Amino acid sequence: MSDRSQNLIAIRPLIPTAKVSDNMSAEEHFQNKTLRPIIKLQNELFLGAFQNYIAKRKNVFYELPLQKRMDYIAHAIQKDLKFRNSLKGMVIGQYTLEEYEIYMAYSSALNKRMMNMVIKRLQDQIQFFERIELAV
Repeated sequence: MSDRSQNLIAIRPLIPTAKVSDNMSAEEHFQNKTLRPIIKLQNELFLGAFQNYIAKRKNVFYELPLQKRMDYIAHAIQKDLKFRNSLKGMVIGQYTLEEYEIYMAYSSALNKRMMNMVIKRLQDQIQFFERIELAV
């Protein structure tokens, strides 16, 4: 294993609930062993990227009720290909070469899992996106 691979794996957070077993599908195994730690590691970057996404779209997000905000997050990631590809790059850039080779074999299914996990992570932290009104 290369130094790069060792370093990438070393900085990933441990997720005790991410179980890996022999009877899992290759996609589920990859999700628990690779995607979950990387997505947790990149959490701050995802929050910042979505905050920037909101700002670039004239802060419409802040005027929506809670359920519409949840839908806005999902819609942004599912329908805005440029934003979606940016998020995918934040994850894929953290792969080792070996993981990238596995990813390429199952990329369609893994992309869907990856984006669903990012949507859920942002939705679970929706309070992060509350606009702070400054009293003057």
